[in-house]
Amino acid sequence: MRKRSITLKGHRTSIALEAEFWDALDAFAEADKRTLPALINSIDRDRLKRSPPPGLASAIRVYVLKRLQAGE
Repeated sequence: MRKRSITLKGHRTSIALEAEFWDALDAFAEADKRTLPALINSIDRDRLKRSPPPGLASAIRVYVLKRLQAGE
C-alpha cells in the first residue's frame, strides 16, 4: 500500500492504494491530459452521486478496473 495526499474540495486527504492502482491512475491522468488531483476529484464527484456512496479508495479501484476492461 502506498499513501498519497491530495486536496479534495479544499481539504487535504490521504488515500491508500496499491502501487499498481497509483501507476494506472497516473497513466490515465496523463492520457487524459489532466492532473492526478483533477482525475481523483472527478472520481470523487461521481462516487458521491451513488447512494450510499462507496469509500474513495474503493471508487478509485472500480474506476481503474472499468477503464482497463474498456481497453484503455
